[in-house]
This record gives sequence, C-alpha cells and structure tokens, in this order.
Amino acid sequence: MSQQEPSFTIGIEEEYLLVDKASRNLANDPPKAIMEACEKKLAKQVSPEFLRCQIEVGTTVCKSVQEARKELAHLRGTIAEISGEHGLAPIAASTHPFARWEDQHHTDKERYNALARDMQVVIRRMLICGMHVHVAVEDDALRIDLFNQLAYFLPHLLALSTSSPFWQGMQTGLNSYRLSVFKEMPRTGLPEEFDSPGQYQRTVDVLVKAGVIEDATKVWWDLRPSARFPTLEMRVTDTCTRLDDAIAIAAMFRCLTRMLWRLRRSNQRWRNYTRFLIEENRWLAQRHGASGSLIDFGRGEMVPYSELIEELLELVREDAEHFNCLGAIEHARQIASEGTSADRQIKVYETAIANGADEKEALKAVVDHLIADTVAF
Repeated sequence: MSQQEPSFTIGIEEEYLLVDKASRNLANDPPKAIMEACEKKLAKQVSPEFLRCQIEVGTTVCKSVQEARKELAHLRGTIAEISGEHGLAPIAASTHPFARWEDQHHTDKERYNALARDMQVVIRRMLICGMHVHVAVEDDALRIDLFNQLAYFLPHLLALSTSSPFWQGMQTGLNSYRLSVFKEMPRTGLPEEFDSPGQYQRTVDVLVKAGVIEDATKVWWDLRPSARFPTLEMRVTDTCTRLDDAIAIAAMFRCLTRMLWRLRRSNQRWRNYTRFLIEENRWLAQRHGASGSLIDFGRGEMVPYSELIEELLELVREDAEHFNCLGAIEHARQIASEGTSADRQIKVYETAIANGADEKEALKAVVDHLIADTVAF
C-alpha cells in the first residue's frame, strides 16, 4: 500500500425542499422554469431529486473548506433568487414541518420511475433531505481501511446536523426523524466492515449479478466508498439549515479521515467496536442531537455531547491546522452549546404556541424561520 498522503480534497452535496412563500407548504409541482434557470446558471452543480419539491446541489472538488463554503453560499443564494421569482423559497432542512408525503409527485425520469416501481410506498414516503460529504482517499485498500474505522464517528457527526424534528405536522420527539423514514429503504444504516476492496466489490457484485441493483450507487449506507469517485462519502447527516453548521461537519469529517490516516502511518488504528454499540450511539444522536449524551465505550458511561466535542476537537487539532480550518471545526462547540436546527425549530414552534398561535400557525412560523436561516450567511 502506498504511504503517500491522500489528497483529502472535499466535496459537499445538499438537498433542499422548495416551499411556497404564501402557503408555506411544499411546492409539489414547481414550474419547470426554475430548474431550467438553475441549470443555466449552475450547470452540473444542480440536479432534480426523486420528488419534484426537492432540489440537489453539489460543490466542485474543493481543496479547502473555505472554497466549499463559498460555493455552497453561491448555490444556496442562486436557488433562493431563482425560486423567489416564482414565489418559492428553498429550505435547508431534512423534513418539512407539516407537508404530507401523499401530496407529492415524483420527477418523471426513467431512473426515478424505476425506483417508484421497485420501491412502491417506501420511496414515495422519502420526503426527506440529507447532506453528503466526499473526502478523497485515492488508494483503494487505504480507503476501505479508513472506511471501517470511520463508522465509530458517524453518531458524533449526526448529532451536530439534526434538522428534522417534525413530520406531517407532528412533533416527533426525535431531533432527526429523517433517519427513521430512511430506514424503510434497503441497504441503509450503518455500513458493514470489509477486509479488502475485493471483498467489498464481491459483496456488491452478488446483488448486481442477481439483478437486484445495477451498481454500488444503490448502496445507501451512512458511509460508503463512492461508486463514482475515489472518495469516502459520509451520508448520515441531516441537511444543515445554517451554512456554517454544514461546513463545521464537513471539516470535521475531513479531519477525522486524516487523523485515522495519521494513526495508520504510525502503525496504530482506532479501536474497533461492534456495530451493535455504534448503533446505540446513532440512536442517541438521532433522538437528542447535540444537546444530549453519547456513550463513551472505553469508560462505559454516558458523556454529555458538549464534553465529547472538546475531545474530538483535541483529537483532530493537528489535522485542522494542516487544513487551515480550525475556526470551522471549532464552530461545532457553538452547535453543542446552542443546539442544532432541530432545537431552534422546536423553540420557534413552542414560542409561537406560548404567544397564542394555533398549531398550524406555529408550524408556519417554523417554515418562515427555516427560509430565513437557509440564506443567513
């Protein structure tokens, strides 16, 4: 295996929901002119999603998180500007506070039509958005080795991102209800472990040969070796409403990847824990976000996330300094103390109720909050 340091270049993909500014409900049939104008201005950096009310953007391959932040700000701003001309607005959240999945229409493309036929009601319920972060690790064997170790940190990243506390007008009690919806799909959740790139490929090929999937792009784990790029793709996180939250998480994932590479260079590695234990932390992160606690497996006890984030920051400080992104990852401290988008949404809702609003008005207030926060950069 090559000892050369990977490039660790970074790319971020975000999915947004388009809402009608007047009704605050989802735009289940937005004008085609919106996507046409977006594609004209943003070219291949924007694409439709399975549901017509969704839109996806992606940065180019970036050498720094500062570069990625600049691109995402431009992408969010452009979509807000173009959709605004049609009375719509994007919200960067993983669920809409009150829209109903039954009212949505899927995009008329063969890929999506095939998904609709294959997945039936499960795919129609996917009224959820996520954020995916790619970090380049060019060596195949190294990529699988780091992939196996990174699973431990997925709950820590999820906790910082939560933005889906509501579902169909109901407060779910979870900070990331998105993952509960996504769990209905096959090939989701925590990834398996693999001894080698060959074992991973042979495993995927079983499903391809059987005709169940066309290729590895249909493996939708929380973390996966990308089928299209020499990257590790982190997929566990909700879409972050605030841009700086998204950048903090992307920078943290990049730094964690390099930290594990540094360990390997010194003939060390992260301690292996069962998926059973990591799954429990994943649930705790989904339930409480950054305002709760996760299990420190070594100590065998619950530790407040605000303490864990200090440990994480210290763990990757050398890598953050290497990438010149110390400020970006230290923003995670602010998320841990002030809460995620989910916490803010719940607060807006409860404040509106306390001030005499009915449930419908309170949920609309949450949408207004999301519209503003999505472009507050």
